[in-house]
Amino acid sequence: MSSILVFPGQGSQTVGMGRELYENNVTARAVFDEVDEALGEKLSDIIFNGPIEELTLTRNVQPAIMATSIAMFRASNIKLTEFVAGHSLGEYTALCAAGALSLADTAKLLRLRGEAMQRAVPVGRGLTAVILGLEIDVVRDICAKTDADVANDNSPGQVVISGEKEIVEKTLELAKEAGAKRAMPLALSVPVHCRIQQPAADEMRAALENTEIKTPIAPLISNKTCTPLSDVNEIREALVYQMTHGVRWRESVLEMAKLGITETIEVGPGAVLTGLTKRICPDMIGNKLEV
Repeated sequence: MSSILVFPGQGSQTVGMGRELYENNVTARAVFDEVDEALGEKLSDIIFNGPIEELTLTRNVQPAIMATSIAMFRASNIKLTEFVAGHSLGEYTALCAAGALSLADTAKLLRLRGEAMQRAVPVGRGLTAVILGLEIDVVRDICAKTDADVANDNSPGQVVISGEKEIVEKTLELAKEAGAKRAMPLALSVPVHCRIQQPAADEMRAALENTEIKTPIAPLISNKTCTPLSDVNEIREALVYQMTHGVRWRESVLEMAKLGITETIEVGPGAVLTGLTKRICPDMIGNKLEV
């Protein structure tokens, strides 16, 4: 059996995630402490104690999910697989696990990423929503009519869209008319993976150009290309690209199957990616790392 480690994105967070590991595992505690030091604040207090409204702020939730995922990865002593992958911010976590980014730099980049995304789009201007029950090509056709962006192609029948609030709302109306089982806004503080995040992409480009990235020990199956990347310049470009373009997770999992991968192991809070694996590729085993 050939496995791949996959790391989740925003939406997998819960108050208290990683607390038991922090209290009982020296390796995990060191991860949370290093992230706190890198950010100059006790993010771990928010992770462990909430409130949920503060944890889900984009500036907090991105480094929080990464810290919890890396703590689980290091505490488990699981071997790094031949390839790694991550959903959205999970790409940063995957690159940290694969030795391409230091833990401190990953925390700082994700804090900046969250703040830049909030700065790029004033509250109330943008919207992110999910459409269930329509295939990706149908959603793309609708988005072409309204000028909305496909933010996540997650699995057959699950597509996330994003963009200007009025445009996304119109897209949801058309999706319902086209037979969507559900079409509804998501509780995110910013619109994700869409063109109006260009100012945030520009900020991330500057930050990534000034951050050391090493060749990953395990190539990253990219949200941009759905193929393994190990070239540092290509990785930088892919991380910038994902700010304004959709996450091609469904295609990425199909590419994993082509590479001979038969099992995904989700490392981090929640089990979102494990569920998606089963819907995308029923013959592939989706497992959750237990620590």
